[in-house]
Amino acid sequence: MGRFILSRLLQAIPVLLVVITATFFLVRTAPGGPFSAEKAVPPEVVKALEARYKLDQPMWQQYLSYLDDLVHGEFGPSFRYPGRSVNELILGGLPTTAELAFYAMLVAIFIGVCAGVMAALKPNTPQDYIPMSAAMLGICMPSFLMGPLLVLIFGIWFEWLPVSGWGDLPGDKILPAITLGTGYAAYIARLSRGGMLEVMSQDYIRTARAKGLPEWVVVLKHGLRGGLIPVVAFLGPAFAGLLSGSFVVETIFQIPGLGRFYVQAAFNRDYTMILGTTVFFAALIVLFNLLSDIIAVWINPKLRHQLRDNH
Repeated sequence: MGRFILSRLLQAIPVLLVVITATFFLVRTAPGGPFSAEKAVPPEVVKALEARYKLDQPMWQQYLSYLDDLVHGEFGPSFRYPGRSVNELILGGLPTTAELAFYAMLVAIFIGVCAGVMAALKPNTPQDYIPMSAAMLGICMPSFLMGPLLVLIFGIWFEWLPVSGWGDLPGDKILPAITLGTGYAAYIARLSRGGMLEVMSQDYIRTARAKGLPEWVVVLKHGLRGGLIPVVAFLGPAFAGLLSGSFVVETIFQIPGLGRFYVQAAFNRDYTMILGTTVFFAALIVLFNLLSDIIAVWINPKLRHQLRDNH
């Protein structure tokens, strides 16, 4: 297991380096700059600002300087929030984004597993077609469409739930969590159905039924452990995707999370904020992919034996 983890970590280094390099040069070569939108700023002031943030240096020198900062765990100062570093802004917005992603994951797991298991118990029947059709609809409907639709129905028409904010009003976390988690619930539903269909046809399931065990015991005790292995492998990338993909939902519902800083940084051409959040999200994706692989190996004896044989 140690060699497996080490090999995955070594594979992550070139991936992160490619992300850093591509993002750095794409941002720096885009039209405009962090100070180009300022009104009535004398040229000498602009030059002084560029010298302060090392923007007057050659591009390759800026790149090497940024890599050196990353090695020391620094994302640099923000161009649009004077006196504040990108590290401070990320740490300030991350708890809200992580909380939103956690609630969205709970929504996705509950809806997805229930729908997938229900569909797998009676395949090729209405009990299968209805939830899987809903899952396909959830996959096809993006969050920027789902969010306003839920706001229109539950916030404006019925006036049941707040339509913006986070932690200020009762129930203001429900609509954002459902909006963000619905798409992933659809994927989990399809994975749960496929995994359960494969497991429920195994010999040990037939043996359990032949012993006279109730169907719910067969499903919950014997079927779920093997049937949800594809779901467990998906949860790591899914949670990373929820964290990195929350900026649309945070913008729709005016949530003060990390995603809104990312969107504002793009409009403000805040180079260091764009780079910092991109690198941070990329590292999270790599980390959660690694964790999901470790958990999948831990719960699947076949994968553990394959690792032992390979090493």
